[in-house]
Amino acid sequence: METENVSYGWQGKIARVNLTTGEITTQSTDPYKYFLGGMGLANKIMYDEVPAGTDPFSPESKVVMAVGPLTASGTPLAGRTTFSHLSTFTTDHLVVDSHCGGMIGAKLKMAGWDALVIEGASDKPVYIRILDDQISIEDASDVWGMGTRAATEALCRREGNGFCVATIGPAGENLLPYACLINSRNHSAGAGLGSILGSKKCKAIVIEGNGSVNVAHPKVVAALSDYMISGIVGSNNNHVVPSTQQEWAEFYDKGSRWTARKGLYWAQAEGDPIETGEPKPGELNTVGYRCMKTTKDDGPEAEKYTIKMNGCHSCPIHCYSDMRIPGSAEHGGYEITGNTCVPNFPFKYMIKILGENTQVEDNSEDCVIWNQVIGSTVDDLGLWCNYAQLYRDIAHCISKGIFKRVLPEEEYDLFDWDAFKNNDPSIMVKILRHIAQNDNEMSYIAHGDIVWCERWDDMEWFDTTASCLINYRGWPVHHAHECFGQVGAVYNMMFNRDDMIHSAVNFQGCGLPIEKKREIAAELWGGEDAIDETKNYSPMNESKARFCWWSIVTDVLHDSLTLCNWVWPMAMSPSKSRDYRGDLDLEAKFYKAVTGEDITTEELYKRGAAIMTLQRANTMRGMGTSDFRNVHDVYTEWPFTKDPDIEPFTAGTDKMEKEDFQTALTMVYKEFGWDEKTGAPTAECLDGYNLTDVKEDLRSKNLL
Repeated sequence: METENVSYGWQGKIARVNLTTGEITTQSTDPYKYFLGGMGLANKIMYDEVPAGTDPFSPESKVVMAVGPLTASGTPLAGRTTFSHLSTFTTDHLVVDSHCGGMIGAKLKMAGWDALVIEGASDKPVYIRILDDQISIEDASDVWGMGTRAATEALCRREGNGFCVATIGPAGENLLPYACLINSRNHSAGAGLGSILGSKKCKAIVIEGNGSVNVAHPKVVAALSDYMISGIVGSNNNHVVPSTQQEWAEFYDKGSRWTARKGLYWAQAEGDPIETGEPKPGELNTVGYRCMKTTKDDGPEAEKYTIKMNGCHSCPIHCYSDMRIPGSAEHGGYEITGNTCVPNFPFKYMIKILGENTQVEDNSEDCVIWNQVIGSTVDDLGLWCNYAQLYRDIAHCISKGIFKRVLPEEEYDLFDWDAFKNNDPSIMVKILRHIAQNDNEMSYIAHGDIVWCERWDDMEWFDTTASCLINYRGWPVHHAHECFGQVGAVYNMMFNRDDMIHSAVNFQGCGLPIEKKREIAAELWGGEDAIDETKNYSPMNESKARFCWWSIVTDVLHDSLTLCNWVWPMAMSPSKSRDYRGDLDLEAKFYKAVTGEDITTEELYKRGAAIMTLQRANTMRGMGTSDFRNVHDVYTEWPFTKDPDIEPFTAGTDKMEKEDFQTALTMVYKEFGWDEKTGAPTAECLDGYNLTDVKEDLRSKNLL
């Protein structure tokens, strides 16, 4: 709906900054609106403009930052940002998406832009400054070399505290393939994005937006927001029951992220400690107390360090941990720390692999300090952990003597390896800073497993359960078969990095009894057999295929609109009066209220499937083959060989069965309309998804 050049939901403009020529241009968003913004818009630009085989570090490589029509519109949990670019750490350097929360996406939108395309490369350090419709390329020589914290502070002092700074650190400047972009201190967009910006000598993107987003029906948006927050949304990952027994709740589940309870405090809150209490459904002003992420991630010892729970733009849930930990600063980290996910508890991923090399126990106070020393250092370096793969790899190389075997003696002797046994977390600060320099042998561990495992003759690590490596092209599990058997196994194959899909795991961990979840599953995906109890899996079936398809499509939909898939979609609710049913039409309701475009949930899902198919087509072009089944969607061996004395589909194991996995692939390929033998998009499905230009391109390359 547009009247007198007023665009609702969309700002209507895309900015292009060429760092080679210094040229700054504007183009219309209109040609990309079918792709819903965010991931969809960015992937279409990448498909159209970055040919297969482009070197990620060449000037021809591009970074596309994009938000969606719901960003900064008043829609709850619409604070995500998508970056599309080439992978720096996996086979063939295929197109990947990296995502972050924080404030940067909302700032871009309020400045009047739907996307920013960064192309070319500068010959000196620069940053991109956006103040509403004024865009400039500024000198960054004085902040080049700084960590992300110091660079953020320096640029905020220069430009003003109203600006949001997204910056790379030394890891990105040194072109380390595992490098990320950080905004608002700890919100990271990974997958090598930082190193690509480093190759362009682009230190930061600095944005202030003083505008707003035109909304077609603002009263409807406000009413929908109240309806969603009061009766539909749960906690982080949309967990809809508390983790402890509470008077108001019919159910509780100790794994839930609805962790608030009586006697649990933000102990370091300004003034006096604040008790999280027992926030109930329907209480609009207590939603932000539901998720006590510090103790959920770090264990009970983290309570004494908790300042508050923080959040991204437009987020009522607040899953971001703010902590004050003097012990972190004493060992080379930072005193004020915080994060939403893996950097909040990195040492937990290392303890079991380190074995006798450490005496630190999980959930202990010492473990909290190790976690925050590592996490705050990683973020300051702008170093990406590949969903904890870096931590697992470092621990493995220590415990198996690989560093001792492959590092030059003088490099190995730089470190006091007994520090792990002596409970001195400063060792990890030294290791991580050394890796971030990218000028030494150890740095190869942050080039990705496909590089260092071959270089150091340790390819068997791919087929070791402890590695968590799930695909031979170089990425680890992200809520895979250990969550939902074949459903998680298949969707872990769909992208060119860890999938970051939370739609399914949200449902799995929501806390409702299995009987209630099966009732909902039957309504949503056609059968109670769509889901199994954890580690009690049944063979693949059509309901699971629909559940898998839905998980992929809703994740892509959210990364395009851009909504937080760590809470969306609303498949279930905490409301007993609704019999715990959610509302899967909320995305379409908000889309219509914001844009004025009357769209159905079915059409949104179709466009999500189209965006997934578009990326699939780009992947096919990059691989030079249409045989996804045997080249791309190849699970590593350990999920099929673990627990050697237990058969698949036995209670107590998440062991998979090879033939059943192939059946699962076939069924999900069919759901998308892809070729059931190869997993490749067909001419017919490309036409059906309005991707006729992509069809013709693939045909011209003899890939269709």
